[in-house]
Amino acid sequence: MAVTTETTIDKKTVHLAVYDTMADWEYGYAIAHIQSPEFQKVPGRYEIKTVGATLAPVTTKGGVRIVPDITLAELEPESSALLILPGADSAVTGGITAFAEMAACFVAADKPVAAICGATAALAQQGLLDERAHTSNAPEFLAMTGYQGGSRYVDQPAITDGNVITASGVAPIAFAAEIFRILDMYTETTQDAWWQLFAEQDPTGFYALMQEQAQEQAQ
Repeated sequence: MAVTTETTIDKKTVHLAVYDTMADWEYGYAIAHIQSPEFQKVPGRYEIKTVGATLAPVTTKGGVRIVPDITLAELEPESSALLILPGADSAVTGGITAFAEMAACFVAADKPVAAICGATAALAQQGLLDERAHTSNAPEFLAMTGYQGGSRYVDQPAITDGNVITASGVAPIAFAAEIFRILDMYTETTQDAWWQLFAEQDPTGFYALMQEQAQEQAQ
């Protein structure tokens, strides 16, 4: 039976990096479902906190204003379950280097990192993709960084190698699915139903999720 009382939950924080022009569509599926206790193995186990270079508000690509919860200087890998790095207009030109450097600290501490779109280029510039399977928007996109991991590029929407998730900027659903797996959020049956609904747009997945919820409530 799933744990439902907050006093018995070992609360863990997923940190979302926030910066100007971050791409709203790339992280939405992931954080919305991380924050939603429905269908999770341990409902309410995870919470989202935003991390900015400072506490000054940032403005996303879609014009949404976000005030960071903490600064990058306050973030400690040991206190985090995962660091998510969205893409941004400045990601390829060094605009999120400080966040990519923090990602390197996460990897060194054996903590997971998830990067999508331009943020994968920032990881490549840190040498984090040289020795592990990875993906991005296209091989040519990462080749512009001068990184040494071209032979490890995998042409698929999203992939996890060890504690590093990478994804194409047009694959937010696949990105979210990899994040859910690394967080061990759902049972395999639930994960499959979620994918069926959101990735395959098959309503059968919705009914499967509803059936699982009803069975859980009946226990």
